[in-house]
Amino acid sequence: MTFKEYIANIKAALRIPRECSPRIVWKFMYNFGWRSMRNINRFEKRQEKGKPFFPAFVMISVTENCNLACSGCWVSGGGKKSLSLLQLDGIIKSCKKKGSYFFGILGGEPLMYKGLLDVMEKHSDCYFQLFTNGILLTEEVAMRLKKIGNVTPLISIEGLEEESDIRRGRDNVFERTLAGVRACRKAKLIFGAAASICKSNYDELVSRKYIELIAREGAHYLWYYIYRPVGANPNMANALDKEQILAFRRFVVEQRKDAPLFLIETYWDDKGNALCPGATGMSHHISPSGALEFCPPIQMAKDFINEDGSNLAKLFEKSEFLADFRKMTAGNSRGCILLEDPEKLIDFLEQHEAIDTTSRRTVLEEYKKMSPVAGHNMQGEEIPEANSIYKLVKKKYFFGFGAYG
Repeated sequence: MTFKEYIANIKAALRIPRECSPRIVWKFMYNFGWRSMRNINRFEKRQEKGKPFFPAFVMISVTENCNLACSGCWVSGGGKKSLSLLQLDGIIKSCKKKGSYFFGILGGEPLMYKGLLDVMEKHSDCYFQLFTNGILLTEEVAMRLKKIGNVTPLISIEGLEEESDIRRGRDNVFERTLAGVRACRKAKLIFGAAASICKSNYDELVSRKYIELIAREGAHYLWYYIYRPVGANPNMANALDKEQILAFRRFVVEQRKDAPLFLIETYWDDKGNALCPGATGMSHHISPSGALEFCPPIQMAKDFINEDGSNLAKLFEKSEFLADFRKMTAGNSRGCILLEDPEKLIDFLEQHEAIDTTSRRTVLEEYKKMSPVAGHNMQGEEIPEANSIYKLVKKKYFFGFGAYG
């Protein structure tokens, strides 16, 4: 890393204490930074010693309800399944007993889930990443999040004006989402923007121009995903090809040298080896039906929490389905089985008699219509991290945890 690049990284990091409320910065440093570091160390020791399994982090989809109709989304359109407030509270309590204090909160649109902010406020010792399309993120909501202090909104932007409307199935989505972005900035929150990269938005969003645009709007991090064509209305033709994924990885590595915000992805380690967070056991997902799922897009399961979520730890420890799933995926590829080998995934789900966890009840039929597309496993063409800071963080906190032998 050159001196100029080092200074650029320092400037990006200093944006948070300079632009955000001191109380929010403290909550971020302690609830997320310190507690997450300790939690990952506990998880690693459990894995090494063969102790009862519990993931480092839990992603929670609180509801299927949504105010948009996005192409390629795995959530059931018009679905009404939601966790009860008692279940959500119980999930969080169970995780805290295992030392896990960080949660990803998804939907549908989680801001349509009544009582969510009250639960977040109740668990003031936790840290929540709120995955939202931003349309309901008004100035009033943003100020409430400032008061709570332990939430970082992650606002999904799937393209600029025209592409957002096409992908989202609604009008004027980009501007309405930007209103949510600006509300977060006004409230002095730590917040980010997310983007699911596909062919139709690649040129718009995988660019330095877009990085600088979203940084000017106040975002402190940009989280890139690779588009997964799933759900009732997938668009397989919009999935990235191998060359685009390689170019995307190269772009992210290069931009990390001096980007004005943090660039996040959870696909590769410090050496550029592919990873699956589910296969490593680092993260699993709880659906609106209370199902313990391997990951959010794979909506079939065998284990369901009880009415107050108190059996969560026991389910994770005893789940043969999830244990077999981790072993099968890690032995198959370092990438995404849903993209690379849907046939093998279907065989596994059928053999285990997994249950569709959605309202639409057509998930297995949807998978049977899928054909393999490129994933992020680039064996023989790995692109290692070039930024020493990202390299250090990934080497210490984001690796295979022994899953790949």
